[in-house]
Amino acid sequence: MTDVPALPVVWRPRTTRVVAYTTAGVIVFGLLALAVAVAPQFKPSDRVMMVGFGLFLAWILHMLARCRVAADSAGVTVVNAFRTRRLEWAEIVDVNMSVGEPWPTLDLADGTSLGAMGINGAERALSARQLEELKALLATHGEAPDPS
Repeated sequence: MTDVPALPVVWRPRTTRVVAYTTAGVIVFGLLALAVAVAPQFKPSDRVMMVGFGLFLAWILHMLARCRVAADSAGVTVVNAFRTRRLEWAEIVDVNMSVGEPWPTLDLADGTSLGAMGINGAERALSARQLEELKALLATHGEAPDPS
């Protein structure tokens, strides 16, 4: 079993952030260059729309890159692409991630589940360590300790 990490702790994917922000930069600068170099028959509004579209795509990529799972003594904050949810430790029953899953799922006391996109299954070694740390914290801070 993994040692319980010191709180507060934040888990976030590395590769997703690098790819998303690099892609966003390429898109914005590429469309900006295109807007400047495009043929004269394009109106200024067309050029502004090109740059605006690039900025919109960059915003979407930023929303994907900002995903994280943060734990502190009071609970866990799950920041997914378009939604943030704060959970107390007692609300989380279990956390698991099957082989091939993109991210772990938090099973909640109310019978629902919540994906935690901040732990990326594509980064196998990193996600396995992060998942074990989260499980160790859940065993320590959760409402009912694991009987094993």
